[in-house]
Amino acid sequence: MTENIIKAKSFKFAIDIVNTYKSIIENKKEYELSKQLLRSGTSIGANIREGLNAQSIKDFIHKFSIAQKETDESLYWLELLKETNYITSDQFEKLNEKCLEIMKIISKIIITSKNKS
Repeated sequence: MTENIIKAKSFKFAIDIVNTYKSIIENKKEYELSKQLLRSGTSIGANIREGLNAQSIKDFIHKFSIAQKETDESLYWLELLKETNYITSDQFEKLNEKCLEIMKIISKIIITSKNKS
């Protein structure tokens, strides 16, 4: 059940990231930092999907660990975009909250998986 929750949450987060990216490039004409956020923010769900189709528990943990790193990287880009006024504090708070929630879920899944293996 947790896997379905993380799959859904990471996909919804990716949609939010794509929409944020589109807004930044249209309204602020900023392409480099926002592209980094787009890459890391959408990579989370892609790695989770790969992990859900893993061939072994080791592969599963590896893919979820990559998703965890991408989540942390997304947090960095969100902070940087906020501090450089490319996104508002309100935009930051909403995305940051979702990102932190995803990070916590991924961490719990990895810990549980390691304990089971």
